[in-house]
Amino acid sequence: MSDEQPVFSIEKIYVKDLSLEVPNAPQVFLAAEQPQLEVQLTHAAQALEGGLYEVTITVTVTAKAAERTLFLVEAAQAGIFQIRNIPQSDMDPLLGIACPNVLYPYARETVSDIVNRAGFPPVLLGPMSFEALYQQRQAEAKASRIEIAH
Repeated sequence: MSDEQPVFSIEKIYVKDLSLEVPNAPQVFLAAEQPQLEVQLTHAAQALEGGLYEVTITVTVTAKAAERTLFLVEAAQAGIFQIRNIPQSDMDPLLGIACPNVLYPYARETVSDIVNRAGFPPVLLGPMSFEALYQQRQAEAKASRIEIAH
């Protein structure tokens, strides 16, 4: 194999940060209200040395019934990826789409497991289109550059 071959490999997948709050326990377990879920997702990538990159997706799930918070979970799922000999123009999509697609199933499992351990039914997060999120971020960045130019 030549040294110029493109390389994309998963070196490590890990939970970087995990927090759970159940601020109104034990009263929340006595109510039979159906919670409303709010899900937020963020993404970050940073270059390490030697063609290694750390990509982190953070999923925040807040469950509320009426105005009371039942639980709040924040899970930062990270991975170290080896990426070499890839054209610079392909790096952003790789770090913004491909790597989060690898990490998201692990984040879903982490959130579901910790919510279940907190005494609630597991939260089953739906599929996520990181390609759509990436395109949205690109459009927003382009729009902000146009605003700055005017």
